[in-house]
Amino acid sequence: MKVLPAGLRDALAAGGWTVHALETVTVRESADGTKKLALRCADGATIETVLLDMDNDTCTQCLSSQAGCPLKCAFCMTGTLGLTRNLTAAEIVDQHLLALSLVPEGKIRNLVFMGMGEPLLNFDNVAEAIRVLQEERGRAISPRRITVSTAGVVPGIERLGKEVDCLLAVSLNAPTQELRTQIMPISRKYPLDQLMAALKAYPLKPRQRITFEYVLLGGVNDSPAHARELVRLLSHIRCKVNLIPFNPFPGSALTRPTDQAVAAFLDVLASKNFTATVRKSKGQDIEAACGQLAGLGLETVSPTQRK
Repeated sequence: MKVLPAGLRDALAAGGWTVHALETVTVRESADGTKKLALRCADGATIETVLLDMDNDTCTQCLSSQAGCPLKCAFCMTGTLGLTRNLTAAEIVDQHLLALSLVPEGKIRNLVFMGMGEPLLNFDNVAEAIRVLQEERGRAISPRRITVSTAGVVPGIERLGKEVDCLLAVSLNAPTQELRTQIMPISRKYPLDQLMAALKAYPLKPRQRITFEYVLLGGVNDSPAHARELVRLLSHIRCKVNLIPFNPFPGSALTRPTDQAVAAFLDVLASKNFTATVRKSKGQDIEAACGQLAGLGLETVSPTQRK
């Protein structure tokens, strides 16, 4: 920071001040170009952020909002860690700033809060981070390029629609309350009917839609009958559906669906004129795909730091 007097810079350095809230521990690169950064917080907690190379020569960055996650969704490795703590707004923003040095200027086009943690359980810090990232004198990232994904925290969805200018994605993964509760314990606290009511009331701009993420689990939620139930559930919401074949991780009894099952599920949605796509998994060889973030280095965190 050459605009500061040398004496002040020396004093700040001597006092332990640093420009970044996080320290880069490792950077791993996949055969498909995906990059995963393990970042250490000042208290020793370690989080991960992922850079996904897209087909149009841009990057999407997947940001974490918590160290660990308390939700214990059956298909997500992060949920096996439990929650260490919420990240500060500075720690969230710094994930983006540290990643900028790894790719050409302007390549990171979209930011998605789909990394470690449930963003809406850390609402205030996530909202502040988004405002900083959107600031014209800073990164000036368009609200159309920032997406917050939630597992269904209803009060947070209601606040997001009123307080933050961004896109909304919902990790749905089941078309019925019974099935959703089996794989997503949060559905006990915020049942499917309450979630859908909040989403129907969510304020959308013209041409804006809610994205529903649906992780396809072999033999669990991937049948044509499930697809037809999903069509009925979402028929009155302006939305698109992102199908995600399950990415296996050690210790999970769940399996990836067959290609035929994925195609049949997609066909049902398409036949009902739903906009639906199948997300191509990236970074599986470095455990960077959806649901595989487990916090490299979290073993350095004392058990007493976990909640």
